[in-house]
Amino acid sequence: MAIDITAEELKTRINNGEKLNIIDVREVYEFEEKNINGILVPLGDLPGRLDDFDGIKNEEIIVHCKIGGRSASAKAYMEKNGYSNVRNLLGGIVAYSALN
Repeated sequence: MAIDITAEELKTRINNGEKLNIIDVREVYEFEEKNINGILVPLGDLPGRLDDFDGIKNEEIIVHCKIGGRSASAKAYMEKNGYSNVRNLLGGIVAYSALN
């Protein structure tokens, strides 16, 4: 089980130009309001789309939502399905946006 990621760490890594695997599990309207260039997969769609990420199953994957609840569920689901390095953005996009 991977350690979750703070908004500060994520912001630093994005600002440094790192290539990151980010999955946004919010709804379309939330993503359209504010996003950090993650792949949009609403939480309810994740079970049907999990195979889309088989190629990065053992890489670090950062999941996020608005404040961290849905992405915590996404992390748990992905770990149950063999994903070994999933990190939840603590505080979600709200915490990340507060840094700007």
